[in-house]
Amino acid sequence: MPARTSMRSARTSGAVSHKSSVSNFNPRGSTASRASASSANLDIPPETPDNALRTQVSSVFREAQRTTASHRKLAVTLRKAQEACCYEPTSAKKSAAADFEEDDFNTEFLRCVLRVMPVKKSEGVGEKAIRFIGLFLRHAVDKDNEVLGEADQDASTMPETPTTRLTAHLIENVLPLMTAKDKFVRYRSTQLISHIINSLDAIDDDLFQKLRQGLLKRIRDKEAMVRVQAVLGLGRLAGNEAEAKEDSDDSDYDGAAVSLLEKLLEVLQNDPSADVRRSLLVNLPILSNTLPFLLERARDQDAATRRAVYSRLLPALGDFRHLSLSMREKLLRWGLRDRDENVRKAAGRLFRERWIEDCAGTPPPAENGQAEVSPPNLDALLELLERIDVVNSGVENGVALEAMKGFWEGRPDYREAIAFDDNFWETLSAESVFVARSFNDFCRSEGNGKYEALVEEKLPEVTKVAFFLERYIKVLIDAIKRADEMASEEDEEEDTVEQEFIVEQLLHIALTLDYSDEVGRRKMFALLRQTLSIPELPDEVTKLTVEVLRDLSAPDAAGEKEFCSIVLEAVADVHDTIVDDMQGDDADESFHSARSEVSSDTTPTKKRGKTPELSEEEAAKKAIKEIMINMKCLHIVQCMLSNVAGNLQQNDHLVSMLNNLVVPAVRSHEAPVRERGLVCLGLCSLLDRSLAEENLTLFMHFFSKGHTALQITALQILTDILNVHGAQLLSSNPTLLKVYIKALRSGSKAPEVQAAATVAASKLLLGRVVSDHDVSAELLKTLVVAYFEPASSGNQSVRQALNYFLPVFCYSRAENQDLMRTVALDALHTLYNVREGLDDDDADVEDEMVSLATIGACLVDWTDPRKCYSPGVSADAEKKNVNSDVHLDFAKDIIDRLDGNCTKEEKKIIAALLGKLYVSPTSSEDKTRDVYADVCEAVDAQIISDATGRNALYKIHVSLGKIVNNLDAAAADPAAAGGVFRRSVSRSTSVGVEDKTIMQEERTVVMRGPQIKEEEEEEEEEDMDGTMRTVVEGTVVEGSVVEDSLVDDLLSEEEEETL
Repeated sequence: MPARTSMRSARTSGAVSHKSSVSNFNPRGSTASRASASSANLDIPPETPDNALRTQVSSVFREAQRTTASHRKLAVTLRKAQEACCYEPTSAKKSAAADFEEDDFNTEFLRCVLRVMPVKKSEGVGEKAIRFIGLFLRHAVDKDNEVLGEADQDASTMPETPTTRLTAHLIENVLPLMTAKDKFVRYRSTQLISHIINSLDAIDDDLFQKLRQGLLKRIRDKEAMVRVQAVLGLGRLAGNEAEAKEDSDDSDYDGAAVSLLEKLLEVLQNDPSADVRRSLLVNLPILSNTLPFLLERARDQDAATRRAVYSRLLPALGDFRHLSLSMREKLLRWGLRDRDENVRKAAGRLFRERWIEDCAGTPPPAENGQAEVSPPNLDALLELLERIDVVNSGVENGVALEAMKGFWEGRPDYREAIAFDDNFWETLSAESVFVARSFNDFCRSEGNGKYEALVEEKLPEVTKVAFFLERYIKVLIDAIKRADEMASEEDEEEDTVEQEFIVEQLLHIALTLDYSDEVGRRKMFALLRQTLSIPELPDEVTKLTVEVLRDLSAPDAAGEKEFCSIVLEAVADVHDTIVDDMQGDDADESFHSARSEVSSDTTPTKKRGKTPELSEEEAAKKAIKEIMINMKCLHIVQCMLSNVAGNLQQNDHLVSMLNNLVVPAVRSHEAPVRERGLVCLGLCSLLDRSLAEENLTLFMHFFSKGHTALQITALQILTDILNVHGAQLLSSNPTLLKVYIKALRSGSKAPEVQAAATVAASKLLLGRVVSDHDVSAELLKTLVVAYFEPASSGNQSVRQALNYFLPVFCYSRAENQDLMRTVALDALHTLYNVREGLDDDDADVEDEMVSLATIGACLVDWTDPRKCYSPGVSADAEKKNVNSDVHLDFAKDIIDRLDGNCTKEEKKIIAALLGKLYVSPTSSEDKTRDVYADVCEAVDAQIISDATGRNALYKIHVSLGKIVNNLDAAAADPAAAGGVFRRSVSRSTSVGVEDKTIMQEERTVVMRGPQIKEEEEEEEEEDMDGTMRTVVEGTVVEGSVVEDSLVDDLLSEEEEETL
């Protein structure tokens, strides 16, 4: 198209169309009415007479709102109209728009754009129209640049074209709408501005600053949808400013860019709307100073935002190897262990599809393109495992196992292509052995045996695995000895860690092998028996070796005895091997002398032969050696006891071990030996009830006198003993309950002990191990107090455990709800005293502790019978007319407490609970009548002075009265009552004038019964002090009082219908 002059001579146009202009944006009439309703917020220019240009522009916008498929064609059509208005014609053919000026076109274009502003977010036509506007402006800019040609390519200023003038005119008119009162006008105007920013490559500097300021104000808008659109535009501006910052030395410009980024990062961290945070996550530029904040969203509370980190941000980041090692491991762990399944899937897909391709050297996919999948590459897989530090992340509970499980499941090509030949096993590294171990675990545990044939085909037989294991154990021991000789060499230490990891993975494979091959089984058995006798064997390898040995032994009692004898022989070998190396010891000293090695100084021991006195340094070295002897022996014994389940007294090997090694270790003055001996004694106690009873006092002594770690160990031992041998031990030892209570109340003094005690007590109660009512009640009350008291506010372990335990415990059984009911008021009284003890001057009470009304609501909610599990009833099913005996008992307890000596403030809190209780006609009749009588007495006695409490009492009074009247009617003679109109009503007694509550009377007759008074459903009155109150079913709610309730209306529809 030849270059044309963009400025046209002034001329008047007499061409006027008499056709009616169709400017309705939505074919449905509702949009017009909405637009007119919001027109007060829009500065819409006055309507001018219809003309041909308006008809053409309006028709284009009308078509654009129908479908996006025609947008490109419509943009071309509208561009032709713009060219006809803005440029001199180049052909004799005259269009309808040729008689109009550029200003006319801009006015008609703006007129249609303004009609979009009031359109609600739910209307799709608004989105389509704004997308069309952006597309047209982009298309028009490109066409203007073609007209300009190469003339202004090197110009430092932006050339002025009809489209730039149109854009400026549009923005100048839309910007003021971003502060409109109507939220939809603000939303559409901000959306349009952001879309224009993201559609155009360049914009005038003056407009840029105006847009920046306008959008910055919108990131504080009260509407989340407006903030989302604002950050979409600011994200593009921040990216451009950051790029300009690198090329500019202007400090003021740098400060502006940093300021914008800082504001957006602050919004990213603190905006309450997940949509806003997610929009920023995917639109902020990825820079060195923004990346940590972006990756931090992997811990966002919104699942969709967390998923966006793995599905959009990290793939867009490029090569994952640019991330630090710790960040890779954290991202993988957070993603694969996320509570949301979609996040876990996205993280697994990222690991097996994107990160593996980065290691394989596959170029990243083009935008909106399909990623190219490279063929299976073992070297790439090994590098991937190295990049996530498999030596540390591949241990038990490490994230590498979960990552590789998803990898083998999602990459069948690698599953089929992997090969474990002899060369693979002879040149094992930490990464390669982990590939074999993870492949073995996946095939044997997934698919219900579907992959068993595959793993049997690819892995070598047992005998070969034993030979390879023997080889790498020897390499490990040599590495350990070299590391001891060269203690300062870091390379030797790293080699030792890697060799230890290789042996561990081979032992994990050995745990899953099929030992039906007797030759292979014997070879493995002999190897592991010999390996266990090596003094330098690391602890984790020792543990796995013992587990494989137990797996190789027969599962019956005879096999267990054989297993114990083999392990204890290895213990003796370890002890004797180290003793032989110790200079100055008698040659005939045997394993059984371990008693003298660890016994106290006052214990008579066998006299040694004459030995030269040792220097102080040699004596210290010898003492350390002795400690190491017993620590190693005790560790082997601990591993063995963890794999034994038979009776202790029936196993002579265990009895001998207990007397000669464990008991002397517990009496040792060396703290490490004593603590490990305590663990072994606890494991022995699980095998023999009498031994457990004898040593309960000892375990409690360790708890009372030990440090934090020892207290936690003692608590765990005591809990395991109670779980195994029953709670009778708790009943027969009252001191034991005090141990748990003391631990639960340790609070800020020992938060780790309180957390361990919370988990222990929760297990005992939830597992119904503790059956004694008084003991259970005391434990539950202590847990409830610990949940709400300020002392545990910083102990998230306690809060998280109780946040799960308390609802699950109460809703699992009706008996548990009744137990909670018995302790609720005592716990509330304790918490009331705690709250009263808080100093209001030192800290904000509300920040330290929730309100007592909230605590009471939680207690009522936990005892709600409608939420209790019922066998055969779906959890989602709505429960009506459930037996409410537990809340009737709760009401009786509350009335008894109100009639007691509690303070006025406490009465006010307790009385409010009456209005939240659930009463049902299906409750037991005797209990219903009994509680109703107590309520009537409470009403007559006027035991509640505050209005809120009185109305709560009246509410339950009315509810119970209806049920009792129904019971009386049902008990009457049906024949006599057949022709008489009956209506069940409340037998409410008269309320005194001092109650300040007006109760409207409605006299009814029920079987010639007494006249009664009944509250109207809703009535407003003005109190003597001028306070407006609403009486709803007898409940007075003052205008100044707002109460929280976890239960909706406690009067069911059925009860309402009986009136």
